[in-house]
Amino acid sequence: MSNNKDELIKAFKEILKAEKFGSQGEIAAALQELGYDNVSQSKISRLLSKYGAVRTRNAKGQMVYCLPPELGMPTAKSSLKQLVLDVVHNNVMVIIRTSPGAAQLIARLLDSLSPEDGVLGTIAGDDTIFIAPADVSNIDATLKLVEDLFENV
Repeated sequence: MSNNKDELIKAFKEILKAEKFGSQGEIAAALQELGYDNVSQSKISRLLSKYGAVRTRNAKGQMVYCLPPELGMPTAKSSLKQLVLDVVHNNVMVIIRTSPGAAQLIARLLDSLSPEDGVLGTIAGDDTIFIAPADVSNIDATLKLVEDLFENV
């Protein structure tokens, strides 16, 4: 197979879409199986950074590299619901995973909700938001409210 740069990038993105490779070495090995023999770990690292790849849990709960839906940082044209990747709870807190860099924007919106809405407060990092529910016995209602705000979840 040709080692054309565009073909390498296309193969790299396809590998990440599979959401089953948890290390740079595994990505390099998968590319080698496709005929890209001269792909070093440092090249993989640069590609991961360039295309905004992140390590996250796949459907099987394994930590893997993947490309966020927005392929990087949110932009002014990104819809809020596209930035929310996952909403779950652990019977104590509601956790929202977002595209990289979007958590504080989403948390700002959630901070406008009141304890009567089921939200006591939020804490946001870069791509994760913790919501303290006003009443943990009604956490399912709080989760539903958040899901309804971001219909795609």
